[in-house]
Amino acid sequence: MNRDSKRDLIVALDIGTSKVVAVVAEALQAEGRFEVLGLGQAPTQGGIRNGSVINIDITVKAIQKALEEAELMADCKIRDALVGIGGAHILSFNSSGMVAIRDKEVTSYDVNRVIDTAKAVNISNDQRILHVITQQFIVDRQEGISRPEGMAGVRLEVRVHIVTGEETAAQNILKCVRRCGLEPHRLTLNPLAASNICLTEDEKQQGVLLIDIGAGTTGIAMYKDGFIRHSHIFDMGGQLVTNDLAKVFHIPVPEAEDLKLENGIAKASLVSENDFVALSPVGDQGRQERKVSHQIIGEIIFSRMVEIFETIHQDLEEQDLSPHSVVLTGGGALLPGIAELAEEVFQMPAKVGRPLYYGSLADVVSQPQFATVMGLLLEARVHLDHLPFESSKQGFFKKIWEYIMN
Repeated sequence: MNRDSKRDLIVALDIGTSKVVAVVAEALQAEGRFEVLGLGQAPTQGGIRNGSVINIDITVKAIQKALEEAELMADCKIRDALVGIGGAHILSFNSSGMVAIRDKEVTSYDVNRVIDTAKAVNISNDQRILHVITQQFIVDRQEGISRPEGMAGVRLEVRVHIVTGEETAAQNILKCVRRCGLEPHRLTLNPLAASNICLTEDEKQQGVLLIDIGAGTTGIAMYKDGFIRHSHIFDMGGQLVTNDLAKVFHIPVPEAEDLKLENGIAKASLVSENDFVALSPVGDQGRQERKVSHQIIGEIIFSRMVEIFETIHQDLEEQDLSPHSVVLTGGGALLPGIAELAEEVFQMPAKVGRPLYYGSLADVVSQPQFATVMGLLLEARVHLDHLPFESSKQGFFKKIWEYIMN
């Protein structure tokens, strides 16, 4: 989305509870294709809690550091980015609208009118609409239509999925990004971005639940018949696992995080009962190092992950939804045995999902922890394919914003 010399650059920014990730890519001529040029990461160090900004200065510094790393690797100057958003303040629901078809044939005017009726819903004053995603159109009771233009009929209906977020939470993210000298173009829900890069069309058609396990939150996106049916953000994530380990073993949180990353397992049966892990001595450095059972580490993580999965399962039951399979992504999906645990809880096939990207730096960025930021890149690239080139940068981004919001 930047124009750097002769390169068309797209930039994505994932501002998470534990870290900020910035990725720069070059938009290729082939439709939907891009090549990653640079990646930057920086810990948020308490600037974000459960997906929401709690300290602007700390968050700004983390964003700046991540951007500097990405710029250095890509040898460019970043001016704008698509930004991900999460947090328990996110709400989502389905809505529908209906209009009479003018002139007995569906036109783009009819499509715009029916979508306007579907999104004309009452929401709280402290919420803002982030997404209005078309699920399907219905022409005279004929369902499952994706593009109704040109069809004959007298009544046009639409079903949409609406996502809203707390206005102040969204403004705080935008403020942090702008203080770094960037122009944020679009806030995208994290699990939606991750699902676009990790899920295949066949999976979305059959019915799939994407679970994006972050540090402070866990987001889900449920698809069936090719379109989204449900999304939700849960106020629980991998940070709870870290806190559990810190409390049980009486170790500092940073050490508990290292313990999780280096020796974390989702099922105790993956290791021998004679397998032990060394902990750093507490207090006096002259003390003998402690050892704990690797299986106990697994049991602690198992209990917390089961709680998260059962909470998601209960939410699906309340929505009367039953997916065909589960795809796990995000940093929490790196835990060995996590897919097997998900299969036990949900009683269906489960796998770890990675960004479906095979270009430059794929060995680095095609990992679960980069699912959101890579999904944001894909979204930016797809929108470029639908927009005419315009030399004026201001006009170019105005068209992007109008296209996305309609």
